[in-house]
Amino acid sequence: MKEHRHARSRERKSHLSPDAERLVAAALGLANSGSRTEDRFWEAQLAARIERLLDSGHIQAVYDSLDRLHQTDSEAYGALIEAVEEAAEAATVEVDGQRWDLLLVAAPLVVWTRFRIPAGPLPAEGAQALAAHWQAHVLARNARFRLSPYLYSIDQLPRDFGELRRLTRKLGQSAITGQAVRLDLKTLPETAEMLADSRFLLGVVAVPSGSALFRWQESEPGDHASRVQCLEQWIAQARPNLEPLVPGCGFECLLPDAFHINLRESDRRVRPYSIRAAVHYLTHALGIDAAQISAAVAAFGDDRVDEYRIGLSVGDGDEVAHGIVWPMLGAESEDDDPPPLEQIREVLREVGVTEMRIWPELSEPEFCEDCGVPLYPNGKGEIVHAEMPGDVEPESSHFH
Repeated sequence: MKEHRHARSRERKSHLSPDAERLVAAALGLANSGSRTEDRFWEAQLAARIERLLDSGHIQAVYDSLDRLHQTDSEAYGALIEAVEEAAEAATVEVDGQRWDLLLVAAPLVVWTRFRIPAGPLPAEGAQALAAHWQAHVLARNARFRLSPYLYSIDQLPRDFGELRRLTRKLGQSAITGQAVRLDLKTLPETAEMLADSRFLLGVVAVPSGSALFRWQESEPGDHASRVQCLEQWIAQARPNLEPLVPGCGFECLLPDAFHINLRESDRRVRPYSIRAAVHYLTHALGIDAAQISAAVAAFGDDRVDEYRIGLSVGDGDEVAHGIVWPMLGAESEDDDPPPLEQIREVLREVGVTEMRIWPELSEPEFCEDCGVPLYPNGKGEIVHAEMPGDVEPESSHFH
């Protein structure tokens, strides 16, 4: 089963709407199906109802059914979230008698820095070059493509599945017709400042229904390329156009692919960079060696581990100078091999942090009442606000 990214609700509804009830029933049917023929029946039921709810703006029934299944049946939850994600990132439209398949695609960058990670509009020439490289090195020969002219942070991506579906259809229509697309990019929210974070290029690929979307789907030798070859070409050709977009930053390019799979992959890839960037930042800002930094790690969640929080302190002090959140993604658990705690320990050791304290108790997630940022464990097992020492220059201490 694929891993999924879905915010968990803390409020449990005792009664579901009729639409939510039918979604739950169809998802349970799909999870318990005994054949591909039956799978297709339930998938069609789910797709029709989900698409209607997303298009009509009645999205709450979708979230209510997801929350119910998240609490009661993990396999049915996985079946339903896959169907919802597909409805949001993929569509079929008819233009001048021709049916087209649309797919929202993302090209993530995992970025790290000691300064500020940029986000915002793409220069016209840079956007054209990136779209051309995307089409030439990743997409199938007959695909049409429209790139959104913006480098998005995670905070600026569409907030719900309905918005994603509308963006998919709008960019897809533009890709098919060749007409310019109008997007409201001036009202996007501010970006949270992080030492390591993801940035996203978004676009929609459109192909005649049933045709290949990507080069790795092509059957002709001259058109086919493996995923590895596509990534290598994307890095070689697109990176010179990406570097000016993130000055003063290091970054890793991920393979352009479907939106939701790449959203999860970027979440996974950014975690170790968050630790490396934090230690690098502290050693430079405070003029210390990594060996002088100690780490406290604690698990947070309601009834299971949702995330680990890592508090970095100088020496054996009680103050946390910087904090990092290591989220658990999808089906990840403490039983994985290697376990998440061992992954965290390994990254800390790699960057020279040898003093670590692991707190075994599961704690309820706590946040600062004033600014809303997470609170982190210190060496005494207390949950505190991360604050840089007062003698550090202000412009170097605005990260949490």
